Amino acid sequence: METNPDPFDVLDVACPTRQVLARIGDKWSMLVICALEPGTRRFSHLRRHIGGITQKMLTQTLRGLERDGLVTRQAFPTVPVTVEYTLTPLGHSLAGAVDGLRTWAYAHMDHIQSARVEFDARPAALGPPTPIATASA
Repeated sequence: METNPDPFDVLDVACPTRQVLARIGDKWSMLVICALEPGTRRFSHLRRHIGGITQKMLTQTLRGLERDGLVTRQAFPTVPVTVEYTLTPLGHSLAGAVDGLRTWAYAHMDHIQSARVEFDARPAALGPPTPIATASA
């Protein structure tokens, strides 16, 4: 019988690491982390800098990252209120992994695009693979 010495098992439906992976694997979270990696940014700067993100989605993403301890929020009593966001040390440690994924994507984009073209050119009859029938009675 195989035992897992780690207290967490991402393959277990009840494992809290699934929530963390869902947060950091989210496209908007990854883009916000990339945008904050160089340093503190104002909300308005993030909104302009991250193409395609809405104000609502940016707000939700930043709140989630703040809740997980990856980002800190500082509001200044100006009119209108100025809000700045900064990666925490935990957020900076994640930024290195996110940068690795971004670098990997840049390096392999030509291959991925070729694979997509090849896949999309397949006749519909080939479609997705069929599951192999199991021999359970």
